[in-house]
Amino acid sequence: MFYEQITEWKPMLTESTWASFRGVDVERVLARETLRPQDLAVLLSPIALSYLEPMAKKAQALTIRNFGRTIGLFTPLYLANFCTNSCLYCSFHAGNEIVRCKLTVEQAIKEGEAISSTGLQHLLLLTGESRNQSGPGYMEECVQALRPMFASLGLEVYPLSTGEYRGLFEAGIDSVTLFQETYDEITYAEVHPAGPKRNYHYRLEAPDRACEAGISSVNIGALLGLSDWRRDAFYSALHADYLQRNYPGVEVSISVPRLRPYAGNFKSSATPVTDEALVQIILAYRLFLPRAGLTLSTRESPQMRENLLPLGITRLSAGSLTSVGGYSETDNVGSAQFEIADERSVPDVVQMIRAKGYLPAFCDWVNMRERNAVGK
Repeated sequence: MFYEQITEWKPMLTESTWASFRGVDVERVLARETLRPQDLAVLLSPIALSYLEPMAKKAQALTIRNFGRTIGLFTPLYLANFCTNSCLYCSFHAGNEIVRCKLTVEQAIKEGEAISSTGLQHLLLLTGESRNQSGPGYMEECVQALRPMFASLGLEVYPLSTGEYRGLFEAGIDSVTLFQETYDEITYAEVHPAGPKRNYHYRLEAPDRACEAGISSVNIGALLGLSDWRRDAFYSALHADYLQRNYPGVEVSISVPRLRPYAGNFKSSATPVTDEALVQIILAYRLFLPRAGLTLSTRESPQMRENLLPLGITRLSAGSLTSVGGYSETDNVGSAQFEIADERSVPDVVQMIRAKGYLPAFCDWVNMRERNAVGK
């Protein structure tokens, strides 16, 4: 399992290692066609900051070669925000006094109709971690109700068993997003003091279970800023590489979320992820994983998203809300998980993408073809 690689690399990812790399090491890596994990470490080192321009040129060329100039669009739909975890960095923390609610299937349909009217055809469903309030059976009901409206349905919820993933796949889910938050076990335990999410290994192995269940697309990542961002970025990319090699039929993507304001007073002790660091992370991901998708959410500002788009991004969220029941203006509206930074409408994001010389894609045609083939 992937944990073995974390254990293997842990002694090598030290401050002295990062500082030992020189410009000649970066130049050597940029000259290589296929990169190794040790090359990834070089690209994430402090010295690589002096090489962002040549890294960007190569990243752009690789992205166009493998993905063309198409940017996939999606939006999240929060079904419920009840949670039994005590994650220090999240508004859904079980101890936070927020407005809790859960959509009925009928309300979920109304939310779906409001989103579908914008033209978006890829929907990401989210819940808090409460098996009592939003168990797999409830999610399956929502998926079956929403499936006719969308070409592709994704899921970003708590880790499930292989059988539960298979049941949701059969109901209509074709992609799973699940962030490890941080790959550092000590930090992970500190920021998850109570609740089922405290189980580091069960969460780490969830992408394997999703792949084994037949899910065709898996998106992973770390919440950048919880712990040392270089180590978390390294392990995120290494994890994606592991999934690509072990499940060649699965489309693997990485997200690059940074900490955002939320309902709580947690302050990370880790070095903040600057804009320059985020650029370096994205470029390192693209150079190490030329065939992996890169997802950028509305956690980033409009200007930042526009600047990052040409560096290797393949998917953007648009018109996003992180509250429960916000799209259709239902009376059943719950508190948001975090503040978004890009509040532009879907048409505005589409216009921006086209202005950058890219083609916005509302539909995941691969998943749609697979779904149609199953139905024949």
